[in-house]
Amino acid sequence: MVTNMGLAWWQSGIVYQVYPRSFQDANGDGVGDLRGVARRLGHLQALGVDALWLSPIYPSPMADFGYDIADYTGIDPLFGTMEDFDALIAQAHGLGLRLILDFVPNHTSDRHPWFLESASSLRSPKRDWYLWRDPAPDGGPPNNWLSNFGGPGWTLNERTGQYYYHSFLPQQPDLNWRNPAVVAAMHDALRFWLKRGVDGFRVDVMWMMIKDDRFRDNPPNPDYHPGGSSHDRLLPLYTADRPEVHEVVAGLRSVLDEFGDRVLIGEIYLPIDRLVTYYGPHLNEAQLPFNFQLLLMSGWSAETIARIITDYEGALPPGGWPNWVLGNHDRPRIASRIGRAQARMAAMLLLTLRGTPTIYYGEEIGMADVAIPPDEVQDPAEKREPGKGLGRDPERTPMPWDASAGHGFTTAKPWLPFGAQEADVVAEAADPQSMLNLYRGLIALRKTSPALLHGETEGVHVEGTVLSYERRAPEQHLAVHLNLGEAAQTVTVKPGRILFSSGLHHDAVASPLTLAAAEGVVVVIEKL
Repeated sequence: MVTNMGLAWWQSGIVYQVYPRSFQDANGDGVGDLRGVARRLGHLQALGVDALWLSPIYPSPMADFGYDIADYTGIDPLFGTMEDFDALIAQAHGLGLRLILDFVPNHTSDRHPWFLESASSLRSPKRDWYLWRDPAPDGGPPNNWLSNFGGPGWTLNERTGQYYYHSFLPQQPDLNWRNPAVVAAMHDALRFWLKRGVDGFRVDVMWMMIKDDRFRDNPPNPDYHPGGSSHDRLLPLYTADRPEVHEVVAGLRSVLDEFGDRVLIGEIYLPIDRLVTYYGPHLNEAQLPFNFQLLLMSGWSAETIARIITDYEGALPPGGWPNWVLGNHDRPRIASRIGRAQARMAAMLLLTLRGTPTIYYGEEIGMADVAIPPDEVQDPAEKREPGKGLGRDPERTPMPWDASAGHGFTTAKPWLPFGAQEADVVAEAADPQSMLNLYRGLIALRKTSPALLHGETEGVHVEGTVLSYERRAPEQHLAVHLNLGEAAQTVTVKPGRILFSSGLHHDAVASPLTLAAAEGVVVVIEKL
């Protein structure tokens, strides 16, 4: 294995997102848990990833499946105990795996003791921990701010006669990050987990943590189309990406820096020019502001991806480390968006681009979205605005480990249905040409390739339906050619030797090279 060339672990490594509810059920209740995650760490080790990121496991009423936290320093009994967590992190570290927790600082549960106290009286010492406002003159909400889950963003508390703001569900009141007491309490929550050995945090809705201090109305969205999310009727000018948020993020980073080599990852859905500001003016904010360009792109074409790579690389601040994401728990799965064949090309893209890749559980076996019958819908986003395609259940279904009745996930009825999955881990492992073995091979290649670990990206271009780019390090020069089309394509290539192929190409390569539909190669370029 090559050395990491001075890179931090979060630069040379690969992050794997685990949605705990759907990874492995160890106690037979149909819901995944921490002991289940621990049972499947061998899969992550065999895959070759370096860190697992756990979606929320804190105590919660589960109005939004853990993103409504009632205690930032506990474990929800649904997932296990603190002893289970300590055992998991010890086991992960023993296998050389880092562990990253989800952190949800924008809002709490309405059952959190802080909010219960805040809502108890206008004179509560914690009143200013949340965003409270008097009604408008007509008795309605204070302004036009909307919930991301549909409807108004304000709910009236009849006991005190004021409204509180919630970016999401009424059960998820937003914290007031302008209050130093809130900042101190949340920093202490981070320290609690860092002292237990947690290696970093993925911060939920990082760009939304501060709102306008004058509570001005958001302007209309001129590009809104009826039928979309009602939240999109307005531009979130005063409810997201406020200038003051950078001080908040820098504060979070400073806490992590107290504990050495830890990583701060930010969930940020913004255009590239705004996204990269979250590295901070001195690289003192998020080390990895999540780059969702491949997740959000319309269509799947070589031209679009080439432009994304070029624009993103060009926008990074000096020293800013790139990262790439294909899927997560909030967006349709890559295999459903572009088809299973092209999902193989997406894997090659993800694992050969410069920067830190994040894999969403199940991508390595080509998991697809599952259609959820109306009577089995769990997600509040779908329940509040049904029929608009906003539900996130389809991409959160349980991991199929084998072909048994419970697919190796559970002995009970799973919390979401499996659907008609095309593959499972056992079957994929047995097939040399499977998606799983493609991922394993690419990850193994990445670990042994200086160019893929730390090389620059050069020569991004398109020839027909083939996306090509080079990765160059002093020790190695590679070219990547990916056919993102549905037909064979001939492409001009530099002389070299094929290091990795998704198809039948091997050994020496001559120009022109014909790639089958959805075929990709990594070529070692010969020194002239």
